[in-house]
Amino acid sequence: MTKSKIAVVGAGAIGCYFGGMLARAGHDVTLIGRAPHVDAINNNGLLFESLGRQERISVAATDRIAGVSDARLVLFCVKSPDTDSAAQAMAPHLAAGAVVLSLQNGVDNVERIRAHTQNPVLPVLVYAAAQMPAPGFVQHTGGGSLVIGQTAERRSNQSLPREIAAIFASVGVPVKISDDIEAELWSKLVMNCAYNAISALAEAPYAQMVAMPEVRRIMLDAIDEATRVAEAKGVRLPRDIADAALKLAEAMPVTVSSTAQDIRKGKRTEIDHLNGAVVRYGEALGIATPVNRTLNALIKLREQSTRSRDPSFRS
Repeated sequence: MTKSKIAVVGAGAIGCYFGGMLARAGHDVTLIGRAPHVDAINNNGLLFESLGRQERISVAATDRIAGVSDARLVLFCVKSPDTDSAAQAMAPHLAAGAVVLSLQNGVDNVERIRAHTQNPVLPVLVYAAAQMPAPGFVQHTGGGSLVIGQTAERRSNQSLPREIAAIFASVGVPVKISDDIEAELWSKLVMNCAYNAISALAEAPYAQMVAMPEVRRIMLDAIDEATRVAEAKGVRLPRDIADAALKLAEAMPVTVSSTAQDIRKGKRTEIDHLNGAVVRYGEALGIATPVNRTLNALIKLREQSTRSRDPSFRS
């Protein structure tokens, strides 16, 4: 497999995990992130932990978005609230023909990135859990697979998903190529609506949540609302979406959600693009979503409380 020049925009936990996997296999990777992480990685390499094993991976890092300039492949891993600003900043530096992969939560990031660039943009769903306990230290806690596809209106290059999947597969990342990526995006959104907010509010790992009948009932209600909204939008989800969502806890029993991690670190969450998205779409379609509305509101209250206690809260 030919080694590729790859840039990671938004080198947080997920960006550093997949960027680290690619760099370890010999790909030329540049991580683009915040100064504390960049400094730690440039000084000591990326401390990479997976399956209880730690190693240091030599990889380039910068806090400048121009680091994408000579990349063939760009892993776009910023939080959904930052999609437009990051895509706008990135666009002038993209090489002609560079492919952008949106490794993000939510269902509308690809369209938002495309509003700023003519480069190909593909959605990639991430079924992996990782966290960054310290600057320059990524800790893989569960999962590790990807789903890739092309949205219906942009299927001009049928071989592109296979080419990208081959790059990840060659470094040990399981990849599924989907013929219905819209359904995959909404399936992931349904799972995020079930887990993210509750995990953050209770500071609980996934297995603990699913084990409690009362919590499992709330999760199922959130799933049912999101499923009805998706179907009203013409998205056909798998019939076993609820069972599949609950089984996620078996693969990631000790994982806490990215929303929980954001709250702990005093960061703004993606809740507007998770439960909040279901609420907005539901309002437009005349579908009530009281459970998702409640979870969305409670996370916003938690964010507000964190901001009032900590003046350094980052928006």
